[in-house]
Amino acid sequence: MSTLGMVDLQVNGFGGIDFNKDDLTAEELDHALTAMLATGVTRCLPTIITAHTECLRARLRALDSAICNSRLGPVMIDGIHIEGPFLSAKDGYAGCHPKDAMRLPSIENFDYLTEGLRTPIAMMTLAPEHDGSTQFIRELISRGTTVSLGHTRATRDQILQAIEAGATMSTHLGNGIAHMLEKNNNPLFAQLGEDRLIAGLIADGVHVPPYMLQSWIRAKQASRVALVTDATAAAAARPGTYTLGDVTIERGTDGIVREPGSPYLAGSGVTLDQCVRNIMNWHGYDLATTFCMARNTPLSVLGKSAIPSVGDIAECVFWQQHDAQWHVTGARIGNWQVHINS
Repeated sequence: MSTLGMVDLQVNGFGGIDFNKDDLTAEELDHALTAMLATGVTRCLPTIITAHTECLRARLRALDSAICNSRLGPVMIDGIHIEGPFLSAKDGYAGCHPKDAMRLPSIENFDYLTEGLRTPIAMMTLAPEHDGSTQFIRELISRGTTVSLGHTRATRDQILQAIEAGATMSTHLGNGIAHMLEKNNNPLFAQLGEDRLIAGLIADGVHVPPYMLQSWIRAKQASRVALVTDATAAAAARPGTYTLGDVTIERGTDGIVREPGSPYLAGSGVTLDQCVRNIMNWHGYDLATTFCMARNTPLSVLGKSAIPSVGDIAECVFWQQHDAQWHVTGARIGNWQVHINS
């Protein structure tokens, strides 16, 4: 069976390559994108996480250069996703983002970080409780950047204000959030019950337990769920140590990515085709419904149609059933194709 390609809105790295480095090369990016293509992903948003201003600026410029000079970057990358630095530095919300690099939202700072980039900033994740967030969101929306809410301890009223300003997505909903929350007024339920927000969900069984994921998909409805991986360099890679920016991370033999010697998660090692299989196995959704969570909804977040138009780059993913599960056996985007021996 063949389908169009899947779309991952949150990829920090892949196939042993960290996108959050000052000296990312076009060759390294092509290696990562080829590995991603082999999992059925034909389009993605490389994601850069929080860092101090000069470091973040350098990493964005390195990623932009790698995209423009690579073979697959121009055809597979719809833009860059910046996750931070306008996030919550409070315990339980910062995740593996460096707290001392967090700052208040500022268009001047955003413009400095992105000055001279040829690749558009397709998405920005921020915490809307900061002063100036509403005006900042409106300005980004006017420039064509999708705004997603994440790593936030915002109240329901603050989240509603962000939505009114134009925010349309929740970044890895249920993660980047404290374990203990106020019973009623908390950022999880405020986003989960809001139909105007698409929920980005990591379906690896680790970031969100399957039984909770089932409840959240029912609450949002499948049409408002975008499956994401939050993949790191440890995705589609052997067990061992890798980097996520300035943080050392470790992929265990169980496939889970953590900070070494710590129980805390640091991105993921899952692939999007595995997320699709997980949703089908755990919750009984068929391939067509689940596939929409991995393509149609992510593209709608970016304001793009799931159906190709005349003149669009050709893309195709081949699937085959093994042991009652669907696996990617090959994929093509433009002139580039991969084949997986089954």
